Amino acid sequence: MAQPRRPIPPLDAAALDRLALRYVERFATTRGKLADYLRRKVRERGWDGAPADPEAVAARMVALGYVDDRAYAEAKAAALTRRGLGGGRVAAALRQARVGEADSEAVRPVVEEGAVDSALAFARRKRIGPFAATPADRPLREKQIGAMIRAGHSFALARTIAGSPPGELPQFDDRMTSTSCDDAEPC
Repeated sequence: MAQPRRPIPPLDAAALDRLALRYVERFATTRGKLADYLRRKVRERGWDGAPADPEAVAARMVALGYVDDRAYAEAKAAALTRRGLGGGRVAAALRQARVGEADSEAVRPVVEEGAVDSALAFARRKRIGPFAATPADRPLREKQIGAMIRAGHSFALARTIAGSPPGELPQFDDRMTSTSCDDAEPC
């Protein structure tokens, strides 16, 4: 007969610090994600002692240099663009990871600079446009453009790549790399 599990004791300040250290040693994270993780652990296991302050623990990890939102944002953006995802998807991933606006803005120029290479990597992986075996008919080309837009690429860049005949790389201009549209010129 199996012995019943003994209950896990509630957390205290020292245990919360140990959990935070263990988390940051195992995972690349942001200050916001670490605070969320610690709040969840307090909610699951309970708390013993003075009120818990997961934000203060996360701030202490940042001060010690164990958590760096800017480095996380740079690494995440580089990884996503290598996979072929565009600026829109990179920005969404950074928001989801609770990276601050200043750190997100700092990596935006790097993402926009590599927008064409990222879009071509996506097109190569999905066999779109110049990487297709045969030219796409209109319905397939529209699906390909939709896939590229969902991957975070601008409409102009997606349309240019999807409309290219197999084996021919298109010419790109600076307007295509922007993920935002303004009223002065259509996307």
